[in-house]
Amino acid sequence: MFIINLTSVHSFTEENYIKAIYKLSGGGQDGVNTNAIAETLNTKAASVTDMLRKLSAKGMVDYVRYKGVSLTEAGERLALQVIRKHRLWEVFLVEKLKFNWDEVHEVAEELEHISSETLTRRLDEFLGYPQFDPHGDPIPSEDGKLKQKPQRLLAEMEISETGQVVGVNDSQPLFLQYLDKMGIFLGARIKVLDKIPYDNSLEINIENKRNLVVSSEVAHNIFLSA
Repeated sequence: MFIINLTSVHSFTEENYIKAIYKLSGGGQDGVNTNAIAETLNTKAASVTDMLRKLSAKGMVDYVRYKGVSLTEAGERLALQVIRKHRLWEVFLVEKLKFNWDEVHEVAEELEHISSETLTRRLDEFLGYPQFDPHGDPIPSEDGKLKQKPQRLLAEMEISETGQVVGVNDSQPLFLQYLDKMGIFLGARIKVLDKIPYDNSLEINIENKRNLVVSSEVAHNIFLSA
């Protein structure tokens, strides 16, 4: 028997900050300014500054006021742990509890803070060690490694090129619901039929069944196999 621990050395809020910094920095590569963090977490810049000082004291971030913030090695490790749990729970919710892919994010946001390593390992094993979540995002391994799929944005494809949908750049529910309505899903085969210079929209064919026109914004949010 194991205990599910809902608290850890780091609070839910601290973990959310660490995860936000990781994503805003492009996977820990670049520095991030406080305004970007405040906008992402829907909070005030002053609150961000206070939290960054706290995280800096814990060795999670390197922070210099007015020069932005970056994750330390420990901070990046924590970010990947939280992301790993989030994406594993998304797989569980879709595959085992039959949630739609547009419904899982908010639930996984809560479940990602369960700190039991035993639970995470057993969840991973139970799911068959998935490498990608329901939106096509890579699931970090236990040692923090990410397996990336070779991919290109639909917007970058040329006329007559074909690819398979392997992920999305926007996992907000409204966008995923739009894709469902259009019949676009992970694994779907898409062929570019035409590019419209006026607004950079694309005419595409899905699964050799349906032709439709998608906007440039949509095309910049769908990843296809390279």
